[in-house]
Amino acid sequence: MTELLNTNSAQIAAEFVRSRTKAGSPAMGMVMTLVIVVDEEHAHDALAAARQASREHPARVLAIILGDARGAAVVNAQVGIGDDWTGETAIIRLKGEVVRHSESVVLPLLLPDSPVAVWWPNDPPSDPAADPLGALAQRRITDAAAATRSKTRAMHTQCASYTKGNTDLAWTRITPWRALLAAALDQQPLKVRRASVTAERISPSADLLQAWLNDRLRVPVDRENSAGPGITEVVLETQEGPIRISRKDGRLATFSSPDRPDRPVALRRRDLPDLLAEELRRLDEDDVYQATAKRLLKMHP
Repeated sequence: MTELLNTNSAQIAAEFVRSRTKAGSPAMGMVMTLVIVVDEEHAHDALAAARQASREHPARVLAIILGDARGAAVVNAQVGIGDDWTGETAIIRLKGEVVRHSESVVLPLLLPDSPVAVWWPNDPPSDPAADPLGALAQRRITDAAAATRSKTRAMHTQCASYTKGNTDLAWTRITPWRALLAAALDQQPLKVRRASVTAERISPSADLLQAWLNDRLRVPVDRENSAGPGITEVVLETQEGPIRISRKDGRLATFSSPDRPDRPVALRRRDLPDLLAEELRRLDEDDVYQATAKRLLKMHP
């Protein structure tokens, strides 16, 4: 990658062109711009996850690493293609006054006529859609479970500020659970009278799963604690007996239901690149997440 010191958006854009020409690939077939907003401490892990996700979603990746906002504005960048990335990459470190106006650096670098996704790997703004960078995007991805402060409060804040295009990886983590539970009731359309979700004491994903079940089934849903990892059990109580999915090790679950033998089900806790790739597949409105966010706020005002 080419290092540019004391640079600007025009020079970064020009370096993208030079890198493509040098590689003999003037058109990279990129499908979106992914903007990562992160601090230096968490940048390495975020870039590693985005690099893996880019294998499924070739993108122009703009990693905006925010430094100290005091002092004169400084923009340094590493720009290039390749190195296991399927598109173009610019790692842009901001210091000084420009930290407060990072959108001025990002806006000229967005791919024309293609969607924009912004991902905050750790502590996002309280209202991502109102954030200057978030306002540029069709998809705004947060992660309450990675918040460096209260994860429960972080999830509540994101639900309260929900706007079309917002999503949270705490929601993405429960996709397999929701699919299994929906399939269970499709196979045995029993009337559920009550449900429970058991998980680590602090688990934004478990809180969302509780709210989703309450919203879908319109029955009381208890929230119980375990040692984890993550969500360890969901039980749907019916007159014929419980439908139970129990996962003690974070990898393999046991599925049991009335009058049927228990069976093992693969239910691995997914890694960050898988979660990010899933969210980048869909840029449309997620009505189910919207309804679940509203329900969570009612359950935990």
